[in-house]
Amino acid sequence: MSRISRRDFLAGLTFAGATAALGRFAGAAGTEASARPKRGTDVVSLGRSGLKTTVLGIGTGSVGGSQQRALGTEGFTKLTRHALDRGIRYIDTADSYQMHVFVQIALKGVPRDKYFLQTKTTAKNAEVAKADIERFRRELRVETIDSLLMHCMQTDSWPTDMRPVMDVLDEAKRKGRVRAVGISNHGWKPLVASVDSDWCDVQLVRINPFDDKMDAEHDKVAEQLKKVHAKGRGVLGMKIYGETGFGSREKRFQSLKYVLGLGCVDAFTIGFTSTEQLDETLELIEQALA
Repeated sequence: MSRISRRDFLAGLTFAGATAALGRFAGAAGTEASARPKRGTDVVSLGRSGLKTTVLGIGTGSVGGSQQRALGTEGFTKLTRHALDRGIRYIDTADSYQMHVFVQIALKGVPRDKYFLQTKTTAKNAEVAKADIERFRRELRVETIDSLLMHCMQTDSWPTDMRPVMDVLDEAKRKGRVRAVGISNHGWKPLVASVDSDWCDVQLVRINPFDDKMDAEHDKVAEQLKKVHAKGRGVLGMKIYGETGFGSREKRFQSLKYVLGLGCVDAFTIGFTSTEQLDETLELIEQALA
């Protein structure tokens, strides 16, 4: 396993040489969104947020990010560059995955308007949230984070409890440091509470037909996602393959067909550990959408 060198680590903590491009894949001129995608690399709109990204994204948080970290920087860079070469533009990460510098290294030299970057903060107060935003920008070496989520909402009181953090994220959006804000949902009650909260631009929610690592039975979750989507928010799926990949190609296909057939999940992220897994998923998505 490759380790992060001191030079690479320090490079992640400075803006020196960072791209100054203001354009973003999420809203770049000439990027057209598909009303009815046919492939995992098709571009879709995330509700009324104004953001666009590809249907499929690569995740960095399998088993808390340990599976992606085990690839080392060289292995993860190879996987990320393969995804970009195949046309995937959505990259999901989080502070708690300890993958920011891995992502920064993997994207070194890639034009900023060629990828959509989402990360998450576990901040519970305004001071930590402010510090997180600036640290994330340094570690990822970007001026603007496309989507910044409050990570792992677990109670139905989050719209009230998290208001100080929400205000900080709103300010960052006004200043152009963040393009969209939202939550990563972990629980049935916070999901239900999110429907009536107008704060989120996008929401990241666990969804698959086998109720693996889910917040409730899949039909109940899907009902809430349709309500969220109807309010114009971008709906992003996670745990499409559960935690383990379900063990068979047929079950992975069934899950993709189910999620893509809901009509309310705009895009989703899967934590790959090999290029073969990624290639199989792109093939299965095309079959599921045929």
